Amino acid sequence: MSGTGRPKLLITGISEGLGADIAGVFAQAGYDVLGLSRSGRASEQIGAAVGQAGGNYTHITCDLTRTTEVQLALSPIAEHIDVLVHNAQLLMMRPFGDISPQAFEEVWRVACFGAMLAAQAILPHMATRKSGTVIFSGATAGRRGGANFTAFASAKFALRGLAQALAREFGPKGVHVTHVVIDGLIDTPKTDQRFGPAQAGRMDSQAIARAYLQLATQEPSAWTQEMDLRPFTEKF
Repeated sequence: MSGTGRPKLLITGISEGLGADIAGVFAQAGYDVLGLSRSGRASEQIGAAVGQAGGNYTHITCDLTRTTEVQLALSPIAEHIDVLVHNAQLLMMRPFGDISPQAFEEVWRVACFGAMLAAQAILPHMATRKSGTVIFSGATAGRRGGANFTAFASAKFALRGLAQALAREFGPKGVHVTHVVIDGLIDTPKTDQRFGPAQAGRMDSQAIARAYLQLATQEPSAWTQEMDLRPFTEKF
């Protein structure tokens, strides 16, 4: 991995939408960006956006649910990462009786097990340096489970617990571990496909990305362990 002197951000589950906007916002703030996903579908567009913002983009094709793949992909770069954003998830809305054991496990593997593998590769290096930030992207389902969200809610609950435990273990070692509850629908084309045309009160992914950057720049004397983000119209 070539050194540019710029801090490095790694985003797991990167794609168009929130992941791409996080990449762009951090690049504007002086970061180089590494994006990890199962495919390189959006890598050219993300790379171009990062480049326009003044950063360098590296895409890593990797299945985050496979231990060996993750270890091989992250071992050459782990010591260089300053901020890790775990953004990978597999949204499943399905009646409980229609969920196969394999599908249930896959949702958990993407959201929680993948987060563990990525964090396990990178956190020891951050602890050695006594600096670094790990941000886990959560959801409404990580605070309350809804009908037809059995697999997704259980995975997001697990992710929230992982974030809390790691924050307590690695905070004293100088590493900021934080969890973001994204309590609302993000205004993206994918959201339109799933839930219909855009409605008032959807979340701006650029605004979410700026909140992530704020988390990565907080002073150790005033760290946020969990941040709730929701549009002003959202009931809670």
